[in-house]
Amino acid sequence: MTRQYFGTDGIRGTVGQAPITPDFVLRLAHAVGRVLKQSESRPTVLIGKDTRISGYMLESALESGFNSAGVDVVLLGPLPTPGVAYLTRAQRASLGVVISASHNAFPDNGIKFFSAHGTKLSDEWELAVEAALEQAPVWVDSRSLGKARRLNDAPGRYIEFCKSTFANDLTLKGRKLVVDAAHGAAYQVAPSVFHELGAEVTSIGCAPDGLNINKGFGATHPQALIEAVKAQGADYGIALDGDADRLQLVDASGRLFNGDELVYLMAMERVARGEKPAGVVGTLMTNKAVEVALKAQGIEFVRARVGDRYVLEELGKRNWLLGGEGSGHLLALDRHTTGDGIVSALQVLQACVRSGRTVAELLEGVKLFPQTLINVRLAGDQDWKSNRTLAAEIERVEAELGDAGRVLIRASGTEPLLRVMVEAKDAAQSEACAKRLVAAVEAA
Repeated sequence: MTRQYFGTDGIRGTVGQAPITPDFVLRLAHAVGRVLKQSESRPTVLIGKDTRISGYMLESALESGFNSAGVDVVLLGPLPTPGVAYLTRAQRASLGVVISASHNAFPDNGIKFFSAHGTKLSDEWELAVEAALEQAPVWVDSRSLGKARRLNDAPGRYIEFCKSTFANDLTLKGRKLVVDAAHGAAYQVAPSVFHELGAEVTSIGCAPDGLNINKGFGATHPQALIEAVKAQGADYGIALDGDADRLQLVDASGRLFNGDELVYLMAMERVARGEKPAGVVGTLMTNKAVEVALKAQGIEFVRARVGDRYVLEELGKRNWLLGGEGSGHLLALDRHTTGDGIVSALQVLQACVRSGRTVAELLEGVKLFPQTLINVRLAGDQDWKSNRTLAAEIERVEAELGDAGRVLIRASGTEPLLRVMVEAKDAAQSEACAKRLVAAVEAA
């Protein structure tokens, strides 16, 4: 059975267009409530959101839908996605709900869910919700309606949790940081976390107006952070996305470090503490240099499908703790149950403080292979998998690259595009090989 509404990270779309409409969201909450009540007589759900103007409308619809099914609601207000995951577990709630479209612009929004343990929910649970959506609603009687209340100190509780993931014997005193919250969910909590650990903090992207989330700031637009770090003479810049589950980091020179480099650094920090990881999970897009560097340290590396959900699944299968994507979704399961941009930044800064070295110095052993990524638009009926010309060209390119590079060709999950990626030690070779593959696609 395929899912009609749920994607890789909840339900997402343009506000006012199906399924992100108040009537559907009310029905969704009612259906989720009915699924919860199959195993619990009086469930409680937590609802958090980012700073999009549509969050007010969708929050009200969720509250009504849950209450109509006899489910109690605790409203958290604007809070990072990983903050909702943490509080769901800490409050012993039945479910956590986040209203956010992550790094998308403000016209979009979405709904995603966390289990009582603060983890992503299974495909089976999502299918059960979709089945409930097909059924007529069953409104509970007035005596059984759910209630709603607000948890006013939710940001403070999450701040304390983030601080607890940083070593007690270390401090950020003497460090000058620029923190960019993308005008999103972490606009209050992120600057406070780093300040309370001793850093001198300058904030940018921390003035949301409901319409400016991810606009020109944050992890998807790091140039603003690079410029601010240089202007302030800061040691580092920390950029989060709209719901603060991903991280991009900039050093004093303006160098931008991606998630591939940072997950390697986090692994090496554990090695330095005598806690060598059994393995690390990346994705099909993780730079080959990271794989080579980890294996040189005797650390196994495996690739999952693109998406932090699949990295998390692979970590669970292997009982490993560390994984991530180049986009900045980083997982340290000995610190949190889900990806957390603030916690990830603290892990990186902890490595610097403990070692007395900069991020660049800690990454001297990792020289990223140049990657060339070209998107090719496909015709509606174009079957690239049966393209013999492309298959032959892939074989020739792979033979040319040998162990010093790789080819990855995959279809986009959201657009009629074929993503052609070539990695090689030489940038010119990477680009030339990618163009040959694109030509083979277009010749079909």
